[in-house]
Amino acid sequence: MPLVRRPLIGAIMLIAAACRNESRPNPSSATGGGAAAAESTAAESTGGAAGRARGTLFASNEGGNSISVIDAATDSVVATVSVGNRPRGMALSPDGKTLYVALGRDNAVGVIDVATRTEKDKIPAEGDPEQVALSPDGKTFYVSNEDPGKATAVDIASKKQVWSVAVGKEPEGVLATADGQKVYVTNETSSTVSVLDAKTGATRKTFPVGARPRFVAFTPDGAYAVVTSETGGSVTLVDLPKDVPLKTIPVGDSTKPTGVAISPDSKTAYFANGRANRVSIFSIAAAMVTDTIPVGQRPWGVALTPDGNTLYSADGRSNQISIIDVLHKRVAGTIKVGERPYGVVLAK
Repeated sequence: MPLVRRPLIGAIMLIAAACRNESRPNPSSATGGGAAAAESTAAESTGGAAGRARGTLFASNEGGNSISVIDAATDSVVATVSVGNRPRGMALSPDGKTLYVALGRDNAVGVIDVATRTEKDKIPAEGDPEQVALSPDGKTFYVSNEDPGKATAVDIASKKQVWSVAVGKEPEGVLATADGQKVYVTNETSSTVSVLDAKTGATRKTFPVGARPRFVAFTPDGAYAVVTSETGGSVTLVDLPKDVPLKTIPVGDSTKPTGVAISPDSKTAYFANGRANRVSIFSIAAAMVTDTIPVGQRPWGVALTPDGNTLYSADGRSNQISIIDVLHKRVAGTIKVGERPYGVVLAK
């Protein structure tokens, strides 16, 4: 859907505006339980980060059926929580007390008590849940059910299904908007995004994005959704209030975009590049990649600290978390975790 751009005086002015972060994009049309093990493991540091993060980091180890609990202040694993089969996407409750993890082979969502570091419950969640997201009030979780091609909402208190609806083929990414009205679902094989009514599950809109969309994130200011498409090597910017794709931006033939996080000021997206073994820095204002940072093998999920200075990537084939100093654009250290980490979540 074509939109009017502000005129730009040459490529130099575009790059300068991106560096200053003075403008926002107005792109043209779319193109395209177990008990916790208390044993601690030290981080394999490759250099000090610019400022020390605080809080607790959780990494879901898809191949190890566990969650690694990491002290972000010391970059060390302080516990390993045994969970069900094939833990992947995670979501933290608004109060920070409960972690939810999609358990693909258990057809359930694991419920982990953050304080005691134990899995205290499993809630049925239809078939093959891939990722999980929470409503803003923390009362409902939403999952993408990959094999059956569905999205499902479950009331957490009663453990009863609110709705389960067909979406596109092989859904993966799922996220609820801050106003609690909509749920976005990325459909890998269909190369589409489904926008669902959060209360009823009714489809509000479906639109195309790049090939094999994986993750979706929203800018904190509520203006945009950012969708990463692995096979398409692209990022799609979406007008979030209108649910309209603005532009699909190619980010390199060898780039395989997966997990994505947005800076607190809504100006920068950071996304993992899967098979390309790096993380990219993407200016939302200029709609372009401004830098890349090599990390471990097969980075997937990412998480950003509240101050926007440190990014964590789950490097699946390296069995590690990379600690990325985004100010100096380098890996400041790595943390060994379990087998094939998929997702990473930071509890403040």
